[in-house]
Amino acid sequence: MRKLLPVEEERLQALTGLHVDVTLIEPTSTGLGKAIMDATAMVRRYLKDRSIHDFDTQKQGQEYKVLVEAELLSSGIVIPSRASLYRPTTKKGDPRIWFTGLPTYASANDILAITVYEQRLYVINLTQIPVVEIVNQQKSGPIWDLVFEINQVANQIADELLGKLRIIAGKGLVQSVLEQKADTAIGRTLETALGIRINSSRQPDYKGIEIKSFRSAKKGRRQNRKVLFAKVANWELSKFKSSQEILDNFGYERNGKKRLNCEVSTRVKNSQGLKFRLDHDADRLIETSDKAEIVDFAVWLMNDLRSSLLVKHNETFWVSADSHIIDGREHFAYKNVIHTSKPIASQFDILVDQGIITMDHLISRDSTGHAKEKGPLFKIESNALELLFPPSKRYSLQEI
Repeated sequence: MRKLLPVEEERLQALTGLHVDVTLIEPTSTGLGKAIMDATAMVRRYLKDRSIHDFDTQKQGQEYKVLVEAELLSSGIVIPSRASLYRPTTKKGDPRIWFTGLPTYASANDILAITVYEQRLYVINLTQIPVVEIVNQQKSGPIWDLVFEINQVANQIADELLGKLRIIAGKGLVQSVLEQKADTAIGRTLETALGIRINSSRQPDYKGIEIKSFRSAKKGRRQNRKVLFAKVANWELSKFKSSQEILDNFGYERNGKKRLNCEVSTRVKNSQGLKFRLDHDADRLIETSDKAEIVDFAVWLMNDLRSSLLVKHNETFWVSADSHIIDGREHFAYKNVIHTSKPIASQFDILVDQGIITMDHLISRDSTGHAKEKGPLFKIESNALELLFPPSKRYSLQEI
């Protein structure tokens, strides 16, 4: 997809600032003529994550085509449409998407925003439609109606979650669900108190809102970095093909177990000789070693990392708590919330390059002899949230 024009970026920000999460697609002149568009990885992931369609499990051929109701929105009218999601029998069955009525709505190389609401797809042409004026001044018409409804629902859910957190905080200290002190204890304890089942899903925790808990820093100490998301390397593009190989080459023995717990940054080489290199031209993040026989060994596509960030943090509650040890068991006093909306994905690259976003390996060998990776966890410095996220809201959980 081509680079967004400043006016398109502004229109996109107007939508995301009102909790409208979107994916983007760019029709070509050939595509408009043949009534086909490539369903890019970003589009496929968006539809899958919102339980609309999974191209990975779809068979090839017109008989397996999936149709989803859709609408093409403009300032004053709605064009009823239908999205066709399919994989042709030609070539490798590359995923396709098409909206009926699109040639009368968009020109070649327009940037189209696709959003999902109540299992229906909505398309907004960011190139042609004055979205900013509609949501800030006009405040009427089909686009405004959709945005207003999505925003109202989002605010209701945020208010609901905030109310539950204040009830939990009002009860005082909450005993950890884990007997031993662990990094995961604070989050698991809060999720249990909220009635959220513990699982490994990468989907947001509470009705579309991600919850990240962290211990407040002791006076004079560095605040722990905040976890953004977990993402393994692209093994197909990497020299090493598994976390097992990384552990075998860079791990160390501790407490009778081989493990690799370390932070990797673009700015400094760590004690294991590992460092990131950001290849801007190839749009890749590369983990490299100072061992001459290894050098580059793991690759992440930056677009995959940006997509993970956007999926995980469409809306996030960052909950801080004081930690207290009582009779050998950790207890938490939940204190404050920072409420952030969709991050500015373009900032991600800058913060990685500056060493403000780093990654933690958490690899160890289990009892079967296999390597287990709890990450890799991409984290951001605690004081840098507002460099990645639009202006946030702050709440005290002690206020009623």
